[in-house]
Amino acid sequence: MKRLFLVGAVSLLTMAGCTGTDGSAPIAGPTSATVAASPSAEAQPLLARYGLAGKSTVEVIDQLDRLDLQQRPAGLKASVRAGELLISDGGQEFSLPIPADRFYLSAGPYLQQTHDCFFHAPTGCKGELAGKQVQVKILNDANGTVLVDESRTTFANGFVGFWLPRNITGTLRITSDGKTAESKISTGADAPTCLTTLRLV
Repeated sequence: MKRLFLVGAVSLLTMAGCTGTDGSAPIAGPTSATVAASPSAEAQPLLARYGLAGKSTVEVIDQLDRLDLQQRPAGLKASVRAGELLISDGGQEFSLPIPADRFYLSAGPYLQQTHDCFFHAPTGCKGELAGKQVQVKILNDANGTVLVDESRTTFANGFVGFWLPRNITGTLRITSDGKTAESKISTGADAPTCLTTLRLV
């Protein structure tokens, strides 16, 4: 299990991601401005309560993002950042580091309705098109390399997630039922992990 860090930095937790059904932010900001390292054992009780003990950060994100909406764990809030996953159950917040060469981007295509989102909240975000078959192509703009070219089905939350190389710029194109949306993307330290501007036309 990768090392976990106890998070107490306001700057890490106050930027908006998707909101939950009650309108609350994915993780509430703490009052302390300090960041203290803690052994992974300190986060294990929280992870274990939600069936996530012993999983890597990649596995935690993948599992949470693929849950049926009725299976979302009550009380657990998660926010995907460029280099970490922040998790909280209303008490302590923990940071699970994402591998330095990987970046998680979750895209929510839509026809009529969307929402603003910067940091993807796998326990809170909900898109319009759940269970929809889509064709996705992602290119690295620097060299034209095709990173993704496959048919996928959107998760129950209406999103579809991709693990991409860190620190690239690219183009994402998504097609469904003859309609297409396209967007520029980036995977740098300040890049969004949530893409909700993909209107299919």
